[in-house]
Amino acid sequence: MSKVLFAGVLSAALVAGAALAESDPEAVELLEKVDNLYQQDNSYAVMTMDIQTPDFERSMTLESWSIGLDYSLVRVLEPKKEEGVATLKREDDMWNYLPKIRKVLKVPPSMMMGSWMGSDFTNDDLMREGSWVEEFDVTLSETEDLYTLDLNAKPETVTVWGQMQIDIDTESLLPVSQRYFDEDGTLMREMLFKEVKTFDGVTLPSVMELNPLNKPGHQTRVTYQEMSFDVDIDEDFFTLQNLRRSR
Repeated sequence: MSKVLFAGVLSAALVAGAALAESDPEAVELLEKVDNLYQQDNSYAVMTMDIQTPDFERSMTLESWSIGLDYSLVRVLEPKKEEGVATLKREDDMWNYLPKIRKVLKVPPSMMMGSWMGSDFTNDDLMREGSWVEEFDVTLSETEDLYTLDLNAKPETVTVWGQMQIDIDTESLLPVSQRYFDEDGTLMREMLFKEVKTFDGVTLPSVMELNPLNKPGHQTRVTYQEMSFDVDIDEDFFTLQNLRRSR
């Protein structure tokens, strides 16, 4: 949830310029670390999601299970009126379960950019199929405090984002921010990573703030309260039967 968040003209120019260079090994190694940080094998998490818009604020408590990028199950625990709403991903397929009407709905490709549970995260964010290393060419630049990874979508990649930039702390090697650009190089949203904590021996930012720059006053903040790794699950856990189950 798995598996997220300047000067727009300058950033776009930097990313566009990076498209002329091939991926370098050090950049690929850093990108693999960031890509796998929240998507490690056999993980379980409890988190809160706080959604803010100019019209309303709401908060949810979620639990999730995942195996890498291919399998995930996210279920709402609170508030009571949404308890049991769940999303399942199995490889290339995705379903939502709505307990009030006891229906499982498959998410079609046309709904990939739709909001997930009214947040600034989309179904596409949850559905991400491949690793960034496979989908993007990446180059590296650095300052005293930050490594900056410039990602440009490979020609064969089908992706919403033509370009991305990731800032990584040079000491901890943890992400600080991530910026998303459309195919025209326009900066569309930013993810900020905050409050580093250690869960089950893994150190990572426990807070992700996603700010859509084309929607003033909107923000979604995810706070991890609990994370466990190497939990005892396999692919058979991610079934439509488990999607329908209450906690």
